Amino acid sequence: MSRPPVPDPLPAPVVDNHCHLDITRDPAAGPVDPTAAIAEAAAVGVPRIVQIGCDLRGARWAVQAAATYDALVAGVALHPNEAPRLAEQGTDLDTAMAEIEALAGAHDKVRAVGETGLDHFRTGEEGRAVQVESFRRHIDLAKRLDKTLVIHDRDAHDDVLRVLDEEGAPERWVMHCFSGDAGFAKACLDRGAHLSFAGTVTFKNAQPLRDALLVAPRDRLLVETDAPYLTPHPHRGQVNASYLVPLTVRAMAEVRGDDLETLCLALDATTEEAFGGPW
Repeated sequence: MSRPPVPDPLPAPVVDNHCHLDITRDPAAGPVDPTAAIAEAAAVGVPRIVQIGCDLRGARWAVQAAATYDALVAGVALHPNEAPRLAEQGTDLDTAMAEIEALAGAHDKVRAVGETGLDHFRTGEEGRAVQVESFRRHIDLAKRLDKTLVIHDRDAHDDVLRVLDEEGAPERWVMHCFSGDAGFAKACLDRGAHLSFAGTVTFKNAQPLRDALLVAPRDRLLVETDAPYLTPHPHRGQVNASYLVPLTVRAMAEVRGDDLETLCLALDATTEEAFGGPW
């Protein structure tokens, strides 16, 4: 699978606040080399990355990577689509959550509990009860450990807000790969969310996302890749990586009418705030 060309560097550094360096979409290319990926991103103005682990294996890797590389901090959780699969893997939610809690407290560079949340696209009715229970437990964990909560929400806007309202949101929480419209953005912002926009905001059919981008104040905005997924236009469908963040940031600045450097500086400062300070 081909890789997009390197874009022009940004005028000021920003953080890719959601990446999966442990996942490859191109088996022929082998696993991602973190050292090379970090250097490649830094060369275009993306010197820091939040590495997200989505299952027990990925969470272990994220903690180890954050401890190894200065550029990384980690988030650990059971992805909402992972929770219903636990029984198939010979474990249960209690056992898995105990390990996630241990990993979340294992190192001061583990800044986030996530991605957790709800997914009504890939998980049917039969798996939704355990998704909700897993989500509730992750919210509780984020609050008890004072970690940032990172939320995955796919086709589940109302239920995500319902569970958050019932449990009470932690002090810092991020809507990863924001996928709603302006009305949903306002509902999240009213509850204290940071909204993270991915390459999807550049897609031609994503006007509701661009409308949402317009209602978010700069001090609540984040940018991400969700790499290796969600590659921005004009490279949609190819392998994504942190070095492509400039494409999304430039699109965000154009939609909002923001000066590019001003937006970069705001994104960088806001990401530090959202994830508990500098690293």
